[in-house]
Amino acid sequence: MHMLPRLPRFLALATLLYLVAFSALRLGFWLYFDSSNDPLPGSELLTALYLGLKFDLRLALLLLLPLFLLAWLPWLSPFHSAAARRFWVGYLLLTGMAALLFYMIDFGHYAYLQTRVDAGALRFLKNLDISLQMVWETYPVLTLGAALLAGGALLAWTMNRLLLRCAVTPAPRLNWKSRTAAASLTTLLLLGGLYGKISAYPLRWSDAFFGTHTFSAQVTFNPVLYFADTFYNGGGVTFDAAKVRAHYDEMARWLGVDAPNRDTLDFRRSHVPAQAPATPPNVVIVILESFASYKAGLSGNPLNPTPHVDALARDGYFFDNFYTPQTGTARSIFCAITGIPDVETNGTSTRNPRIVDQHTLLNAFTGYDKFYFLGGSVSWGNIRGLLTNNIPDLRLYEEGSYSAPAIDVWGISDLDLFREANQVFRQQQKPFVAVVQTSGNHRPYTIPDDNAGFKLLQPDEQELLRYGFHSAEEFNAYRFMDHSIGEFMRLAHEAGYADNTLFAFFGDHGLPGDAVHARKADMQLDLASNRVPFIIYNKKLIPQGRRIGTVASETDVLATMAALAGRSYVNTTLGRNLFDPRFENEPYAFKIIQTTPVRVGLIGEQFYFETNEDGSYRHLHRLDSETPRDNVLAQHPEVAAHMERLTRGYHETAKYMLYHNKPVTTD
Repeated sequence: MHMLPRLPRFLALATLLYLVAFSALRLGFWLYFDSSNDPLPGSELLTALYLGLKFDLRLALLLLLPLFLLAWLPWLSPFHSAAARRFWVGYLLLTGMAALLFYMIDFGHYAYLQTRVDAGALRFLKNLDISLQMVWETYPVLTLGAALLAGGALLAWTMNRLLLRCAVTPAPRLNWKSRTAAASLTTLLLLGGLYGKISAYPLRWSDAFFGTHTFSAQVTFNPVLYFADTFYNGGGVTFDAAKVRAHYDEMARWLGVDAPNRDTLDFRRSHVPAQAPATPPNVVIVILESFASYKAGLSGNPLNPTPHVDALARDGYFFDNFYTPQTGTARSIFCAITGIPDVETNGTSTRNPRIVDQHTLLNAFTGYDKFYFLGGSVSWGNIRGLLTNNIPDLRLYEEGSYSAPAIDVWGISDLDLFREANQVFRQQQKPFVAVVQTSGNHRPYTIPDDNAGFKLLQPDEQELLRYGFHSAEEFNAYRFMDHSIGEFMRLAHEAGYADNTLFAFFGDHGLPGDAVHARKADMQLDLASNRVPFIIYNKKLIPQGRRIGTVASETDVLATMAALAGRSYVNTTLGRNLFDPRFENEPYAFKIIQTTPVRVGLIGEQFYFETNEDGSYRHLHRLDSETPRDNVLAQHPEVAAHMERLTRGYHETAKYMLYHNKPVTTD
């Protein structure tokens, strides 16, 4: 340590001091709040403490960051003068006391509400006098105030002593090369500590959701960073209960709510199969990256890019009017897992810690093994928290789980992803439900050398543009995704589990484009960004293929698949069973565009209605028109009024459900 220059030496000691203090507070939190009836298992505790240490290191470095950045300047160095030293001690005193005060508030918040303090706690400021009175009457404020002052005094004394000790210790004489090396190493360690992981993705709040015990995440969180995350990511969408009630009757009817109650805003409805299958079928849901309908052969694309998917569609149920509510993969995953469109405006719902608790119909598959496969990391988009926090006993496969090598930033290839999933599926003795999320149909459009005989094609550039592809690389990546699906199905049949498995394939979102064979409304109204194929396939369980023109939504996937598998469930979100005859007369799909202002729409079989959230834009378009951009609202006022009511009701209900879709204990 004495070989280090004085400033790096002090920063290292100060960082260590903060880590000791934060770790002691973390241990105190665990000891005080851990349940004696359901204690945190030792293995999860160790992981929580390890991850928590990394969060604490980030906070320590953030508190010391001004010294890292400014104290190198001679006139701002704490070793330059007594005034500079007092300035930095004062800064460390104020920030340290602020952090300690935050820990105190967090402990009290958890004792009161059993949750760590998040941005939602700011609601208490709206009735500040009542809140302060509650605090005064509930907590030993004077004792805690004295402890805060004592902690601040101890911190100031300790930091001052450390600075004085470093000042009187002889500094090594370094030439310019050694000084540069010391500064570079300090910078590297600082950035590494702030990043927190040796990974393509930094340490994130969702990494706290690693275990099956709910308390493990609570122990892992650093309260200051957790509050900052919820404030930054959770400040977008809010709900208005009065608006939800205004649209409740119509939404309850549209969803088929069992016992409508406008006062309680009850959206529950139960599905009980008429007859459960003797052998529970497996369910494999494949979410395909950027699988736009107009690019596929199913749309009549003469380039024939998807022969394998086309064959599955001919032999299964093919919904050719299927839409994702939003663009963006993280938003789509949230929608598919929960049945709620991602209507978050500030970031995505998967990044909002305040709504991480969500009911999902994947849990209706009781007695099933559950799997999720992604070629890259589920830290991407913070979907880890959504998955592991809400699906007990989920077996998660991601980068680092596979024998196949990563080929680019998105991890292993789609073909290797299907191969790895097949190796797991073929060994299962119990029924299983799985989600396989591909990512290869994405720049840089990498085709692996080990590609099961895939052959590159080089169509004419003008022909590619004419039918919706921007380059040969994009065209071949789209084809390779289809090729990988064909290989997966071959392996599944060869292994024998395909006969009793319901396969579902759909795109996470579409893409805007221009293709001469596609419906004009899709191109001109940007519905191509949302329209994707949805295929349900099983040669034995679906003896005859059927093309279904009913408008359907990604929100409907899990409700439909669970019903087809003969599962009983309680649905609390916006998904509908697409084979329920009650919903044949009013098929609609919701669409949201996260612009400013937010724009929302409703896609029907004949019309598309679109409006700004603030009401400044109202358009009705005919989907079969040669000029679909024309606003025909004046010609069809009743249609427009009905679709607008349902659009606004859907949007307000979705915002409400983000915060009121807590896990259901029994399905």
